[in-house]
Amino acid sequence: MTAASPGGRPRSDAPWDLSFLRVGALAAAAVTVVAAPVTGLVAGWDDAVGVLLGAAVVTAFFSLSGVVVAWAGRISDSFTLPAALGTFFVKAVVLFGILTALPEHGWLDRLTLAWTVVVGALFWSGVQLRWVWTRKLYYVPPPAPPTATSPSTPRTHPEKPATRG
Repeated sequence: MTAASPGGRPRSDAPWDLSFLRVGALAAAAVTVVAAPVTGLVAGWDDAVGVLLGAAVVTAFFSLSGVVVAWAGRISDSFTLPAALGTFFVKAVVLFGILTALPEHGWLDRLTLAWTVVVGALFWSGVQLRWVWTRKLYYVPPPAPPTATSPSTPRTHPEKPATRG
């Protein structure tokens, strides 16, 4: 069932579910808890800080995208794609600004931060894909639940066929 939005465009009555953000944040935190110390021991503690900052950036960016797309979807389904693309563009510009503002040989390794963002985005995408694929999503309205049987209606045993007579 669809309803009209303020602009007269069709809007879905389905609620926008953001529970994938909790799943993604928990999975990213679990991976970061392991990756940061390992990176610190292998490549140095400056790189470990880059891993922590990169994981925080990716989590913030995915959360921002989810909230913006859900907000746009509540207005009209046709606003979700422009909202997603616009948010992606803004995030790319912000990330570019962050990476270029960091000194080339500073306390934080830009390359580690950049690779963490790339790997983190792929990881978050995988978590989100798995969340969608394993979730029961209705593309049409679900069927009505069965009605309760009245006491006068005989109950049949599921393994025994009904008798005719």
